[in-house]
Amino acid sequence: MEGYEIPLFPLHTVLFPGQTLPLHIFEPRYRQMIADCLRADRTFGVVLIREGVEVGGPAAPYEVGTTAVIEDIERLDDGRMNIVTVGHERFRVQDYHTTEKSYLVGRVALWPWLDYLLTETASSRAVQQRLARYIDLFSQLSDTDIDLDLPPQHPTALAVLAAVVLQVPAEQKQALLEIPSVDELLRHLDQLLRQENRELEIMLASSHLQDKMQHLFSQN
Repeated sequence: MEGYEIPLFPLHTVLFPGQTLPLHIFEPRYRQMIADCLRADRTFGVVLIREGVEVGGPAAPYEVGTTAVIEDIERLDDGRMNIVTVGHERFRVQDYHTTEKSYLVGRVALWPWLDYLLTETASSRAVQQRLARYIDLFSQLSDTDIDLDLPPQHPTALAVLAAVVLQVPAEQKQALLEIPSVDELLRHLDQLLRQENRELEIMLASSHLQDKMQHLFSQN
């Protein structure tokens, strides 16, 4: 697929299509980048940093990222901005360079997930169940009320939600973003959720045991 150029924003965050990403823009080069985007089509690319730093110096990005569309902007008196973006389309970076304005511009080619081949699979059903269990366990451990209705039925929406919700390192999320098809992504998520749920169950059991021990000691 033929490439086109967009500004690139290297972050320590992985953005998935459909995910909301609020950003605080304070560094001069990224203020300029957002200003340029607002004069054009309000779109830039979010890429995970492979090497380098997010602020001040150059950063080398991973080769797969997601376009971000600016949905809302709050301008602050000192030139900083708070913006709300939404992930739109997955892409591959063909090459990139630094502009005279010091931010990165990449030539990218859109890389949508391959069509979901089956209307329903064991992996899809398993991910729905494991995701609901994961949210319940995480809610108990963090003592927060995380309200999620039924997980999405559409395979792509389900896969993206699971990838966004999972509390795993950015490199693991990047690996999920780089999986070619939704079918394969669901299979990976099934395995990852199974592993994460096992670990959360152990943590929750340990937490309950500690509470019981403290209760016993407090009575003596």
